[in-house]
Amino acid sequence: MNTGPAAMNNPAATSAPTSANSAVAKTATAIVNIASLVTNDPSLGDGTPLGLIQDAAVVIDGDRIVWVGESSKAPATDNRVDAGGRAVIPGFVDSHSHLVFAGDRTAEFSARMSGRPYRAGGIRTTVAATRAASDADLERNLRRYLDEALRQGTTTFETKSGYGLTVEDEARALRIAADHTDEVTYLGAHIVSPDYADDPAAYVELVTGEMLDACAPYARWIDVFCEKGAFDGDQARAILTAGKAKGLHPRVHANQLTYGPGVQLAVELDAASADHCTHLTDADVDALAHSSTVATLLPGAEFSTRAQWPNARRLLDAGATVALSTDCNPGSSFTSSVPFCIALAVRDMGMTPDEALWSATAGGAAALRRTDVGRLTAGARADLSLLDAPSHVHLAYRPGVPLVAGVWRAGVPVV
Repeated sequence: MNTGPAAMNNPAATSAPTSANSAVAKTATAIVNIASLVTNDPSLGDGTPLGLIQDAAVVIDGDRIVWVGESSKAPATDNRVDAGGRAVIPGFVDSHSHLVFAGDRTAEFSARMSGRPYRAGGIRTTVAATRAASDADLERNLRRYLDEALRQGTTTFETKSGYGLTVEDEARALRIAADHTDEVTYLGAHIVSPDYADDPAAYVELVTGEMLDACAPYARWIDVFCEKGAFDGDQARAILTAGKAKGLHPRVHANQLTYGPGVQLAVELDAASADHCTHLTDADVDALAHSSTVATLLPGAEFSTRAQWPNARRLLDAGATVALSTDCNPGSSFTSSVPFCIALAVRDMGMTPDEALWSATAGGAAALRRTDVGRLTAGARADLSLLDAPSHVHLAYRPGVPLVAGVWRAGVPVV
């Protein structure tokens, strides 16, 4: 099944612009004088996957979008915000991050930039610091990075456990995360716990048994790092299958460091997302293109480890759905900036500016199997960003420049 940009616009979930003559509460808020509005609905505006509307307006009532269209046709409302000829885009949907952690890995990064390659075992440094941290410390750290991401336009985020690797520490990480997002992922299978270094089978039994029982009430998703140095295909299948039996839906860290079974396993188990996708065979690309599993690319990791870039062009040309995310974590991708990842994807991964923005918004929503975010159409959640630029293309055109001038989340201005 082709699940590319056009296919992800579900007619049942996406509405055409409400007529200006339709009932729109006067107490609603209209954002007018928008130079370029990205709706991610190809039935609107210029007919591209972005559904660009020029000289546009958006009307928000409560936490929802109730109207989009040309600014001159906007319905009357008591509250109006002048966008001043700036662009408006959907809030970014960051579908892959690791934000519940403690400690610092500056020394590791510095050494790696001096020639030492990245290996999965570096996670153990963060595990030790996270176990030693208090709940308050972990939550304070989480809030810090969430606020940082919000200022850069991220309005929906997923985050994982994976830095505790004990029953108690994994459960508390998820409990803390669940206070801040519905998109919580159980990643007890990040690496084999150092406590079980001599008995990986016993750790898999723990992850699929007592730890899963303790963690499942706080999570929506289950993930596994299917990679040499972490978990092989059989172990990953056992972990994800156990999670599914508990009502958790799979995601997979797949094919990041080497070729391996991760992508094929993700498709087999109908995982929402196969994440990283750096080393892909033709069969892997074909499997993704003919499934509902999203290929989530994480260019911050390649930037921070000087690794091979994922080939987004190859995936897109095959018809796969692609998402862009930050992979924000203290070891291999310590960035919370989706705009930065967009710039990398355009510069080094073969994506156009339009494709990169779609992947960071609607693509991220697809990776979370959400239809209420990642788009700006009637009925969608009112998550949007005002850019200090006339076009979304400036996100890649002006890399490193803080272009997000305002953010609305669930209809509330938060930046």
